[in-house]
Amino acid sequence: QVQLMESGGGSVQAEGSLRLSCIASESPTSKAIDRRYCYAWFRQAPGKEREVLAAIDPEGGIAYAASVKGRFTISQDNAKNTLYHQLDSLKSEDTAIYYCAADPAIPFGSSPYCYTVATGYNYWGQGTQVTVSS
Repeated sequence: QVQLMESGGGSVQAEGSLRLSCIASESPTSKAIDRRYCYAWFRQAPGKEREVLAAIDPEGGIAYAASVKGRFTISQDNAKNTLYHQLDSLKSEDTAIYYCAADPAIPFGSSPYCYTVATGYNYWGQGTQVTVSS
């Protein structure tokens, strides 16, 4: 089982930057190949559904939502069991609670498959608030 904890949220003015971190309580890379995990960042604004921002598969393949591509960057440091999310050129509409999520990757031919919807993830952090003022 994976436990996740986000940090790094806060208040920032428009066009500012934040770096979110998500520490996993166990490293998937230290486990057998059947414990390879997908990681993803989601956000949820008041009155809106939880939306995916970016996902990274066990082989380092990354997918971004069109709304944040070019502004947000996902990365991971397996040695530190940490997932990062660099948020640049922030806008007021980026205000939301940001969550990291994890779930075992699905074997799909020779490559792992990772979901890009919230229902595809069973392990979640508690969330960190990001507030962008214009």
